[in-house]
Parts: sequence; structure tokens; C-alpha cells
Amino acid sequence: MISDRMKDMIGSSSAIRAMFEEGKRLASIYGKENVYDFSLGNPSVPAPSKVKDAFIDVINNTNDITLHGYMNNSGFESVRESIAKSINDKFGTAFSCKNIVMTVGAAGGLNVILRAILNPDDEVVLIAPFFGEYLNYVANSFGKSVIVPPNPPSFQPDLSALEKAIGKKTKAVIINTPNNPTGVVYSEDTLKKLAKILEKKSKENNQAIYLISDEPYRELAYDSVEVPYVTKYYANTVVGYSYSKSLSLPGERIGYLVIPDEAEDFENLVSACNVATRILGFVNAPSLQQLAIEKCLGETSDISVYDKNRELLYTKLTEYGFECTKPQGAFYLFVKCPIDEKEFVEKAKELRLLLVGGKSFACEGYVRLAYCVSYKTIQDSLAQFKKLAEETVCKNK
Repeated sequence: MISDRMKDMIGSSSAIRAMFEEGKRLASIYGKENVYDFSLGNPSVPAPSKVKDAFIDVINNTNDITLHGYMNNSGFESVRESIAKSINDKFGTAFSCKNIVMTVGAAGGLNVILRAILNPDDEVVLIAPFFGEYLNYVANSFGKSVIVPPNPPSFQPDLSALEKAIGKKTKAVIINTPNNPTGVVYSEDTLKKLAKILEKKSKENNQAIYLISDEPYRELAYDSVEVPYVTKYYANTVVGYSYSKSLSLPGERIGYLVIPDEAEDFENLVSACNVATRILGFVNAPSLQQLAIEKCLGETSDISVYDKNRELLYTKLTEYGFECTKPQGAFYLFVKCPIDEKEFVEKAKELRLLLVGGKSFACEGYVRLAYCVSYKTIQDSLAQFKKLAEETVCKNK
């Protein structure tokens, strides 16, 4: 028999994946081209050609013992040093290899840092809407999630509510900017005010509260919006980064944590992350991916494709009467449901539009659309969205 904890996790298994599987079922009936799947944030833009060249070069020109062997749990020192330099060049920071821990994607990184800092029943504050797997990551490290309600229509964090959510057992706050599912970028003003709250609460609690910034969408930002680098505002920040979106490599599972020197208990924190990397079964981030990434720092996929998709989908959906905050980053639209969320998702599915309900992101009454699809898919879906508006928006005016 499986554990009771896993039974609970199976019961609340990702609605995103469930909708993705439903898409495959509908495609077998109606044809893939007649199913408009906006469920999964799977990059549709190919990785830059330099990435493929880097993998080939590493395989052909790296000693097999180095390529396939163990290394420090933090990863190759040369790779970490190169990443630190790249961050410094972009953001004016002063990191070195000792501040970087290579991870199995951003998800692996979040699990590592949570396992490193949490005692049983320590609390982690999550700001709705958020990626639903955060709940499982926290539970996996025996912590408890405390949810700050959403703040529409801007979806900047409600800082007053956040301050009230921080208690004596609070060990961390997780933020995600650009945000999944809203596409909102947290402003510099928001981050400065958040930092002051955390500094105040840390002193009151006589315990560091870590700010974990989950940043897989950092490079996916539009209209020249600035995505502030969070370590500049709060010393006890840990940044989790992934190349899944910026280089279109979600299946390769490669990313890193940034742990600043200024973070409380820095040396023990890095050591704890190394131990967590081992005991969670990663041992170290994949060696081939590490060495290939080192050759691609500064490269990004062609995000103008997502920007073009964003403009078309946002313009048309708002024209049809749907309410949505225009996303500044990532590749998601978060649309307000004109009727009951579950009913809306079902009506959309009848029109072969696959959307994910906001309940999966702790924000009922909305749906998420992942527009990392082909431009043609969006064009072809518009007639169905118009029908959906006629059946829901228009009837409720």
C-alpha cells in the first residue's frame, strides 16, 4: 500500500497535467489541429542553434571521466564561476562560484532550499496566485503553507495581507516574478516594501526569514519592462533559476540557486543545500547539461514569438469581452471567468479549448491560458473563443 501522504498528493494531482492528457484524448477524436491546447507551459520556440552545437561540442571534446563522473554536489566549479560572472555582468552583483549551487531545474532547486531550511511545521508564505506544486514542495519538506489571498486586478502582492500572514513559525516567503499564472512582474517598489516587512518580521521573530525568488521566466519580459534582481533589496534572498524557458530546455532539467554571502548562516546554508541535493536523490545536477550551459550563457530563445502571441490573444479576448490584466512577462494570460469557473472550463472544453482553472493556482474564478503555442493555433482558436464569449460573457451582461 502507498503512503497516506502520497494518496493525498495523487488526489490533488496537477489539473494542468490532467488537461494536457485530455488534449491528447480529444486530438485522437477530432485531429490535433482541431484541439486548441493552452494547458501546459511547454515552450514552443526551439532552443537557439548554439545550444545544440554546445551539446555536440561537449560530447566530442570533453574527457569521458569528467563528462560522466561525479563532481562537487554544488556542480562544476568552472560552470558556477561562469554563471556568477554572467549574473554580475547583467545586474552589478558580486557573486562567485561559492554563491552558486547547480540544480535539477528550478523545481529541484526549490526542493533543495526548502529541505535545507525547514524544520517540521515551519511555515512558508505563498502569494496567490502561484504555481500549485509549491504546496507539494513545502509538504515534501514537512513544512506548512500559508496562503496570502490574490490582489486583482494588478496581482501585485497585497503587502498588508502578507505582513499579517507572517508568524513566529515563518521560515520563508516564495515569490515568482514574472509570475505563473498571471504574467505580472513585481515592481521595484513592491520588492522594496516587501524587503522592509521581512526585515522587520525577522527582527521580531529573532530568526531569519528567507525570501525565495523562483525565476524560470526572468528573460521572458515584454515592452521593455525591468525585472528587478531581488538580492539587491533583501540580504536573505535565495534565487532559483532554470534554463527551461529561456533556452527552451524544460526536459533537460538544469538550473541553479544563488545564495548571497550576506544570507544568514551562509556557509552552513550552502552546505545544507549540498546535503539536500544528495539526500533528495539528485546527487548533482546533470554533468552534460552543466557543461553545455556554460557555453550558452547570454543566449535566449526568440521570445518575440511569445510577444506576438501575447498581443494577438490579449487583444482579441478583451475585444470579445473577457477581462484580463495584460501580462508583462512569462507566456500566460490569466482570464477572469464570466461564470462559475468549473462550468466555464467545461464549456471551453466542449469547444475544444483547453484551459486550466484558477483553483489550481489558489485563485478561483479565473483560468490560465499558456500561449506558448504556434501563432496559427491562436489564429485558429479565435472563432472558438468568440463562441465561448457569446455563450458566457454576453449572456451574463
